[in-house]
Amino acid sequence: MPTIQPLSELRTNTTKIAKLAHSQHEPIFITKNGYADLVVLSAEDYEQRLARLEIYDKLAASQAEVASGQKLLPLDTVFAKYQAQYGQAK
Repeated sequence: MPTIQPLSELRTNTTKIAKLAHSQHEPIFITKNGYADLVVLSAEDYEQRLARLEIYDKLAASQAEVASGQKLLPLDTVFAKYQAQYGQAK
């Protein structure tokens, strides 16, 4: 269930809201006059969400390439590039 706090709580007790954001690892919705106005998220969780979105974008682009019939790289080529960049797979 989402955490919802009024804007007045953010104004008067910013530390409490920050602690909630860090401990819950979920967005905190801030309301103004009873309506959603802001979302508070810890910087770490924000970065993780951005990274996840980047992966989703890359997966969608890859799926579009496959669907369009674009020529794919052989698996051996992909592994060789991976090993050259990151070292031996474990």
